Amino acid sequence: MKIEWTETAQQKITEMLNGQEGYMKIKYDTEGCGCVMSGVTALWLVSETEADDVQIDTNLMPVYIERTKAVFFDEVMKIDFVPEVNSFQLKSPNGMLNPRLSFHNKVKLP
Repeated sequence: MKIEWTETAQQKITEMLNGQEGYMKIKYDTEGCGCVMSGVTALWLVSETEADDVQIDTNLMPVYIERTKAVFFDEVMKIDFVPEVNSFQLKSPNGMLNPRLSFHNKVKLP
């Protein structure tokens, strides 16, 4: 699997993180969706990775996904940021995976 951050997305996530430590994860969230097939992707900054997480190297920082959810992702993906709508996007050559990819800081403060 390959993930690329566009230059615009790199600038925005670097600004948002502001040097904060953690692990970037593309979470396939199914909470409240009713079915695993109806999940929504989101960017999560987490304190720790989980045993099921797989590291994907990118042109910015490693990104983690859950091994059991990899089936819901494409082999080649791109994370972009669109300033006009103040939102990240998750794309692939096959189409748009999430036009409003939200970012959640889940890092636990000491």
